[in-house]
Amino acid sequence: MTKQLTYGIYIYEQVAELDFVGPQQVFAASNHILGGGQVVTISQNTNPLNGFGGLKMIPDHSFETAPELDVLLLPGTADINEYALGNNAAIDWVSSQYDQVQWMTGVCTGGLILQKAGLLKGRKATTHWQLMDSLTNDPEVTELPDMRYVRDGKVVTSQGVSAGIDMALWLVGQIHDPDHARMVKKILQYDPAPPYSAEV
Repeated sequence: MTKQLTYGIYIYEQVAELDFVGPQQVFAASNHILGGGQVVTISQNTNPLNGFGGLKMIPDHSFETAPELDVLLLPGTADINEYALGNNAAIDWVSSQYDQVQWMTGVCTGGLILQKAGLLKGRKATTHWQLMDSLTNDPEVTELPDMRYVRDGKVVTSQGVSAGIDMALWLVGQIHDPDHARMVKKILQYDPAPPYSAEV
């Protein structure tokens, strides 16, 4: 019998919405196929939050009330230093989750939260191209700027925003199997064909 998984998503003021909503849909579709599990949002407290694009959010849990997680996802934002990296309570909570979860993931500059928590030491990683120098300047991290997502042990990082969807699909394929991930992809009708990708 397939284990019913709990996916936790850390959200905070000015978090970039697609960083986590894309993966959230992947995880939710995976759980739906399997008939169980949950996806929850977690913040320092359950006060309402405003996303970078204006989406208003209410976290499901605080750090204190969060359930035991199988996967923790850390989304990013444009000003990660102001809104996430300076929150010592959040960094400590993220660090404490490492030994509890099966997978620790970062989308976009969410990877810098992993870095601040000391979880990228000796690892390969990627992040949004605009803040790649934050990894490049860290001698304890091997940056892979051309990789859409990077797995090193149980830590997975991805490039910016929409790359989190690819990372999440890869992850459910690892947790379950590739055919399961393909079904999630089909349900979501995820088949990128962006306009304006050519000169004409």
